[in-house]
Amino acid sequence: MTKIVFELYLSLYTNFAHVLHKLETRSTNGLNQQQRKATMAFNPCTTGAVCFTLIVSSASIEAKNHANPPGYEEFIHLFSDWRKFENPSLLNGAPDYTAKRFAKDHQIFQELETRLNKIEIGDWPIPFQVDWYITRAEMNGYDFNYRILKPWVRDPAFYQTVWMHQSDVPAHEGPTNHATLEFWSYRFPLSIDEENRLSKDLKVISPLLNQARGNLTGNARDLWIASIENFKEQTKNLDRITEKTMPFNHQSELAAAIKDAQIATADFTSWLEKQALDKTGPSGIGKKNYTWYQQNVHLLPLTWEKEVQLLQRELDRAWSSLKLEEHRNRDLPPMKAANTPEEFAQLTENGVKRFMNFLKEKQIMPIKPNMEPALREHMGEFVPNDKRNFFLIGMHYDPVPLYCHFIHWFDLAQMRDEPHESPVRSGPLLYNIFDSKNEGIATGVEEMFMHAGLYEDSPRSREIVWIMIAQRAARGLGSLYAHANEISMAEASQVHVKWTPRGWMKREPHLLQFEQHLYLRQPGYGTCYITGKYLIERLITEWSQKLEEKGEKFVMKDFFQIFNNTGNIPVELVRWEMTGNNDGLKILRKND
Repeated sequence: MTKIVFELYLSLYTNFAHVLHKLETRSTNGLNQQQRKATMAFNPCTTGAVCFTLIVSSASIEAKNHANPPGYEEFIHLFSDWRKFENPSLLNGAPDYTAKRFAKDHQIFQELETRLNKIEIGDWPIPFQVDWYITRAEMNGYDFNYRILKPWVRDPAFYQTVWMHQSDVPAHEGPTNHATLEFWSYRFPLSIDEENRLSKDLKVISPLLNQARGNLTGNARDLWIASIENFKEQTKNLDRITEKTMPFNHQSELAAAIKDAQIATADFTSWLEKQALDKTGPSGIGKKNYTWYQQNVHLLPLTWEKEVQLLQRELDRAWSSLKLEEHRNRDLPPMKAANTPEEFAQLTENGVKRFMNFLKEKQIMPIKPNMEPALREHMGEFVPNDKRNFFLIGMHYDPVPLYCHFIHWFDLAQMRDEPHESPVRSGPLLYNIFDSKNEGIATGVEEMFMHAGLYEDSPRSREIVWIMIAQRAARGLGSLYAHANEISMAEASQVHVKWTPRGWMKREPHLLQFEQHLYLRQPGYGTCYITGKYLIERLITEWSQKLEEKGEKFVMKDFFQIFNNTGNIPVELVRWEMTGNNDGLKILRKND
């Protein structure tokens, strides 16, 4: 169905362009020059954008034209029941992750699965089927966590509650409990209502950590030891909250809640350190489990072995391309880093302007009013040379390569201001199922924009791009071997350090531990930057080949419009909506 619809849209594109041209010509006859400028003047870019707006709305149009296919309302009711179920009941004021509660709820989960699988979706338009597959993937994620990953049993960091900064993807990276304190979401000075909300959030910490001591019976040594740093950081963050709220603390209830949270966190940290002495087991989930998880939860058509092959190829390509780039630039002066706050402020201001002008002038992305403000909130701050981590080293030479990755913030602005019309996609998917798209495109555009001409006036910035790609491949490879239990987390970190060019990962051990710990906690996250990039490149290949068959040109802006409008979902589901090709889901269908 989608193939026929796609071909129809391409035909309409050509015909509508001529019709629109005639209409525009007639509508501007008799107008003076100023009035003509105020009217949409005909040119291939303008008309193409209008026509493609119709084309890229195909999934939405198709969905609206087939509103509520048989069984869809039943499915949405099921989806609501599923999300309510996934949010656990409370025990002593904190989410209940006890073995007793999971055992009690398991039958309810199986009933939800049965209800989902009974819904006939074969005749549904593709966007509706995609919603079903998202829900199936989420349920598979719950099942995998229940059977294998068990973060509430194996991973103490699961119980970290305080988050000072917003994630740059739709939800926090890695397994996260259901009672997080999002301190970045509070506005100061605090109102009375906000003080009450903060007090309520803080009061969860003590009962949650008390419960955790009984739940954490796992023997995953690396996960356990690395998690100690999470709670040392939580102690520091609670101190920062104390300082931040002291001038506005109108209620003793808030001060008491902070104090209780500080004591509970300190006691829990001490308990983790004592228990660590007896932890001796592996932390990886093994190759077979890793492959099942990627294929059935994150919907990647890859195995552990294929991911190793892909990331090694990307590492080799990045290193060799860097060396060729260095040879090409050998007669150019070296890049000069910003070494004062004033230099950095000028560098980042110019960087934002360069980046946004490039996106607009080169027809790279549709430009919306919320994009530049979203980027400006994350321009970065000056850091002295000896304090710079991997990303900050590059940012102080040229922030634009990292600003490419910061299209993350464009995604979040769209999710906030233009939520997807489907209730399944309007908010974050569970279990980081969005990672192949959100991290894949943010990493992919670093290279894509480079090839599209972003650094014509700054050739050495291309070297930074290759260094960043090499670093993503290196850390992903380390995480793959760690999940196979072939190396420890510390050894995975050494792979990460060794194969990151110019020694840029040697200077900041905290970033190194954070990244490898996250990837051990969340299977597939360490590789999704490269695997997602690969899947998106394959999608561009298929999409542009279809256009070429019709004699149409590939325009990056048009691709981004439909790509972004599908929502923050796995790339294979985006591919299905855009091309009608769902062969990447054959593993999941085989398990139906």
